[in-house]
Amino acid sequence: MAQHKRTTTTRPGRIRLAAATAVAAALSGGLLTATAATATAAPAPATQPDEADFNGDGVADLATAATGATVSGKAEAGQVAVTYGGAERRHLSYSQNSAGVPGDAEKNDHFGSDIAFGDFNRDGYDDLAVSAIGEDVGSDADGGTVQILWGSKNGLSGGTTVKDPRPTKHDFFGAPIEAGDFDGDGKDDLVIGSRSGSATLDVYEGGFTRAGGTGRHYTVTPPIHSGEGAGPLNLHSGDVNGDGKDDLIVDGFSVAGGDNANLWLPGSANGVTTAGVQRLPGGTITDVGDTDGDGYGDIVIGLTWDDGIDGAHKGGTVYVVKGKSTGPYGGSQVITQDTEGVPGSGETGDAFGAELELGDINGDGRLDLVVGTPGENLDGVGDAGSVTVLYGAADGSGLSTKNAVLLSQNTPGVPNSDEKNDFFGSDVHVDDLNGDGRGDLAVGASGENSENGAYYLLDSQADGTLSGTSGVYPSTVGVSSAGTPRLGSNFAD
Repeated sequence: MAQHKRTTTTRPGRIRLAAATAVAAALSGGLLTATAATATAAPAPATQPDEADFNGDGVADLATAATGATVSGKAEAGQVAVTYGGAERRHLSYSQNSAGVPGDAEKNDHFGSDIAFGDFNRDGYDDLAVSAIGEDVGSDADGGTVQILWGSKNGLSGGTTVKDPRPTKHDFFGAPIEAGDFDGDGKDDLVIGSRSGSATLDVYEGGFTRAGGTGRHYTVTPPIHSGEGAGPLNLHSGDVNGDGKDDLIVDGFSVAGGDNANLWLPGSANGVTTAGVQRLPGGTITDVGDTDGDGYGDIVIGLTWDDGIDGAHKGGTVYVVKGKSTGPYGGSQVITQDTEGVPGSGETGDAFGAELELGDINGDGRLDLVVGTPGENLDGVGDAGSVTVLYGAADGSGLSTKNAVLLSQNTPGVPNSDEKNDFFGSDVHVDDLNGDGRGDLAVGASGENSENGAYYLLDSQADGTLSGTSGVYPSTVGVSSAGTPRLGSNFAD
């Protein structure tokens, strides 16, 4: 069964909150509320834990969004694009005008606002959940909708709408979504948030059918603010406490103080619960993986603010909060571009940590971390963007800054060149797209060619380097270049 990772809808703006404090003070001043505990380690997870396989050929597939795509003349209708892995990669796109997909492509639907994968109907093929947060539902403008595109031996085909249980109580249903097995029954569940009107999350348990059926439905309300522009900003899942059930990470504005924070909600036999909720550092983007091989998932957080929030650092900060049987126990690694061994330096607006992805790039059995820095200025080129690769330490102690690598579009082996407002690193993803046992790197550049967008597939080589031959552009996947499609703005996790 697939293990599910980060899904994101937007990256945070330059929000100014309470006055910043030092990182050490932030971590000791209540951001982490649990203490270390000794426990027998659970079995270590696979090192490539978040690969989708929509056609069941045993090779990973990659899904990404072009939420601003024009479809049949309808601006901002939105599409999703899929690269099917294998010796010869195929690129296809899907919209609400695709055969079997419910509804019709309409202006400002933003199909692909968020995407998440799982084998929702347990037929052996991964499926793709897609939200369209601008969808008008009857007379309800921007009510939003979520659809599942079904996997098959030929790839994604047809779709089914997930019923909104409270259509008049919110707008932007599907902002955001996340998949995971939160009750440990071996079936993929789906969590759906609403960006406006409510902080309540709808959880649909496994048992999905093409006819629209699901397993049990329940709601959970984390302690975050609701209302316009509030609610859940991001959702992510992973097993932090090693109990065999996925936990849910919810980002939003905490009711305790009003500042941005991530909240750990544990999974249980009854699913996601707020019992034992723990507060973590702020930062909209998160990922979960066992970085130190102790059998527990560690939570990686990207805090991109330069200042104005506890724990901020000029240029952006990445936190690695270690997991234990009690959940995220408080041990934290802090990484910035000013950390010894990390290429570059922290500069205002870099947005180091705007996107994150864990995966085993060099095939040594240890998780590596890819950090997107889409606001990086390079050699006078504003917002060209870059990514940084931090490798797992040889001694298995976790992520190391030794031998860290910075990649830009001027790096040998990376297609194209640094250009203003490319935002290279607007999303990152690790998938073994050729089945050689090493994680290949996909890098989104949502600003490429005046926001047409693009993504770049960099294959991991035997010597540990990453290289690609060409970019994937709207024309490659059958997306119109009209308007601002912003291809590569969000990969499915």
